[in-house]
Amino acid sequence: MTASAGSLFGTVGALAAFPLRLAAREVERQHGQLRRGVTRRTTHVVFGRMYLAKAGDAEIERRAGTERAAGRKLLSENGFLRLLGLMKAPEASSLSRQSLIDQSRLSGADLDLLSLFDAFEHDSEPYSFRDLILARKYAGLVAGGATWGAIARSVHRSGPVASLTAKSLNVGSQHGRTDAIYLEDGQSELDGQLLFDLGSAAHGDDTLEELFADAEAAEEGGDHDGAAALYQRCLAIDPGDAIAAFNRANCLRAGGHPAEAAHDYISAIKLDPAFVEAWFNLAGLMSEQGRDASARRHLQKAIALDKTYADPVFNLARLEFDAGNLAEARRNWARYLELDSESEWARVAAKGVQFVDMQLARTAG
Repeated sequence: MTASAGSLFGTVGALAAFPLRLAAREVERQHGQLRRGVTRRTTHVVFGRMYLAKAGDAEIERRAGTERAAGRKLLSENGFLRLLGLMKAPEASSLSRQSLIDQSRLSGADLDLLSLFDAFEHDSEPYSFRDLILARKYAGLVAGGATWGAIARSVHRSGPVASLTAKSLNVGSQHGRTDAIYLEDGQSELDGQLLFDLGSAAHGDDTLEELFADAEAAEEGGDHDGAAALYQRCLAIDPGDAIAAFNRANCLRAGGHPAEAAHDYISAIKLDPAFVEAWFNLAGLMSEQGRDASARRHLQKAIALDKTYADPVFNLARLEFDAGNLAEARRNWARYLELDSESEWARVAAKGVQFVDMQLARTAG
């Protein structure tokens, strides 16, 4: 049994070192699945290094925090390839994460993010002595005003990161530049040799992964029509991408195109019948159109597929309540409270249960 068997890998950003289609083929061979983007069923999230060129530090930190909080395992590109057995692990190592932090004075947050983008030999503990040398260098750069993102966007421009252990790195401001990190090669003067330009990388290749990343960025920015067009281009290249169809449906729905949105939700479900979010969102669209019977069926399907998914349970309770099916509404609200007892929706569900109980008590009286 391989390490990836039964796992569902999602990607955030395009991979820089390995074509996604080849990775998907290898994951499938090992009885796992690989998809662009992230869904509720995703167990591992691979952060592609091209994401550094698409998103700012704050956005990356937020996304990593969200995926980690959801209980998913975060992987760097190299970590992903090592898990699949496609990249040899570095030499034996013995340093724990905490030991690296203590000895380098690099913060834990910076260490984790730099590891996520392969700025060390190892992508996680145990780390090596060369990783400790790099961590100390990075801590010095941070003390000089660099951010973890500036470092991460720089280190892969010079070849293997381990080669940086024998070189001196300086923050660009020491040389009149605030957007670069410089290498002192031991022979040149303080002007150094510019190796790393931290401006946005220009990648002219119109690859599928870059298109998908651009579509996600447009969607995040509220450009629903633009994002829908980009997702359509993704689907033209790969008609079997259920997540692209789902995302396009969300954009079409937000942009006021319900019929087209329904078509794409159905397409996503045909491509991936277990795509629970597609069932749920299609139910929401049906409900908006007053098609309650269809909405009910889709919500029931979503609940059957994922018994821990609270949202369809709440929506089904509300639908049953509006239809006058008080006992069913109460049953679903009670189930919702088993899944979520603290949110604002939980307070609504609790009030719903109380209301139904009062109504049933009056009827019984």
